[in-house]
Amino acid sequence: MMNFKSAVTILFIFFLSIVTKAQYTMHKMVTVGYTYQNQSFGELGGKLLFLKNDDVIYRLGASALMGSAGSKFAIMPKLQADVLLNFEKNVDFYHSYYLLIGAEGTNKYIAPKIGVTLFGLLDLTGGYAFPIGESRLNGKELKGLNVNLTLNIPTVFIHDMFK
Repeated sequence: MMNFKSAVTILFIFFLSIVTKAQYTMHKMVTVGYTYQNQSFGELGGKLLFLKNDDVIYRLGASALMGSAGSKFAIMPKLQADVLLNFEKNVDFYHSYYLLIGAEGTNKYIAPKIGVTLFGLLDLTGGYAFPIGESRLNGKELKGLNVNLTLNIPTVFIHDMFK
């Protein structure tokens, strides 16, 4: 458990140092999605998106993975950090796709990931999960292929939708 806390702390400090060096704009998002990690999980949470220009964007997120593991309902907390890259310069925020590189971690596994995102709103990522120690979720080992499909909804959009 100490390794997970250390990794999260180092990741948080790294992204915080990046954000404090320059003036970044921050946007809040609500996320819903699907995660496959030897089991199917629904995901619900939030993300913060930091951008100075539109070719490199940083995201930090926290969510809950909910699903059935070992015939029992389970909930796991998940933290994630992503970097979105698009190498087209001087095109404003209207890029259609970004390369996504990041990592996610729960109290059971850590998974580096890579994928693509459409407008930063719809993510498709894959990676490999490494278990933390002998951690299991209701007797089920969570290691191996990790696939995520996530919809990121900006809170501004939600607010405008209900006006």
